[in-house]
Amino acid sequence: MIALAAFFGFAAWVYLIFFHRDFWRADQRLPRGFTLPSTWPSVVAVVPARNEAETIGAVVAALVNQNYAGAFRVVVVDDASADGTANLARTAASTSTRLDVIAAPPLVSGWTGKLWALNTGLTHATQNDGPEFFWLTDADIVHPPETLSRLVAKAATDGRDLVSLMVRLRCESFWERRLIPAFIFFFQMLYPFPAANDDRAKTAAAAGGCVLVRRTALEKGGGLDAFKGNIIDDCALAAAVKGAGGKLWVGLADASHSLRRCETLEPLWDMVRRTAFTQLNHSFVMLFLTLLGLFLAFLAPPLAVLTAPWHGDGFAALAGLWTWGGMAYAYAPTLRDYGRSPWEGLLLPLAALLYAGMTFDSGVAHWRQRGGHWKGRNYNPSSSAGNLSESP
Repeated sequence: MIALAAFFGFAAWVYLIFFHRDFWRADQRLPRGFTLPSTWPSVVAVVPARNEAETIGAVVAALVNQNYAGAFRVVVVDDASADGTANLARTAASTSTRLDVIAAPPLVSGWTGKLWALNTGLTHATQNDGPEFFWLTDADIVHPPETLSRLVAKAATDGRDLVSLMVRLRCESFWERRLIPAFIFFFQMLYPFPAANDDRAKTAAAAGGCVLVRRTALEKGGGLDAFKGNIIDDCALAAAVKGAGGKLWVGLADASHSLRRCETLEPLWDMVRRTAFTQLNHSFVMLFLTLLGLFLAFLAPPLAVLTAPWHGDGFAALAGLWTWGGMAYAYAPTLRDYGRSPWEGLLLPLAALLYAGMTFDSGVAHWRQRGGHWKGRNYNPSSSAGNLSESP
């Protein structure tokens, strides 16, 4: 049994390293130098914000100070905040004419809160002629002044309809250091960026914290209404655009970063619990297979090594050792990107064990009608759509 599990783990990592679009290289990046478009298209940034007092000031200040030569405005959509988010946003841009702060109407059944707020902002932005691009970004993310120009240049130069960045997440506390690089690694494993950027491949991916999308491509994909109840809204947006014939590009940010703190395990656990079972299409069969796959790929190899004195199977121990080293090697580029030692790759099985626990808990939460809970709202666990309850 040990030898069989070790073989499956070894085979899984041979596939992941050599045949899964080199996802682990973490090399999809916006070029530093870029060709200037002949004309800079108009852009409106839309920021959904619900109780973001801690970060909204820095976020808005960074947005209105973008070094962008074309027409550019920022729309902050206050989604029933109770902490003064709207006023703090206005104060942060008091000397700028680029900012509009509007209030989202009461949430309509069938929509998630973020998508409803985004839709409100898009509607506001298109009251007249409408921009050529929307820049969808979160209320905890700070972008350097050249970010928008680089995004637009990528879209213009390569003919992309959607350009997205996986921004740098905070990686300072104990739990952040243990789990954030692993989260980035697992996301790229689920959605290999080179495949998403290949027009011939079906894979579609985006990172919701930073998405530049062409207005006509969004409309061709059915607008936000096409996936209004989807909790994993970023990849749903990418799928809608690519499914309608649009071209995508997604990569890792070098400077855009999140201010959101995860000092304890709880917020990280809640983040995964909210989306993991939705990612599995609310299927308990898929949940079982996912947990089995995580065990065979991430846990069985080190167990085969560490328990060698008891099981005495040299083949299993050797296969486990090679597999454990292989996964650490594949994880190293992501660790280096976050300033961590490549030797921490040997701890990836522990991170996988925690993420397996979060995924299992996500299934339990949906079974208990508590799936999709986020910022005081609970969404229908059977379809990811519809607001079941809301609290301040």
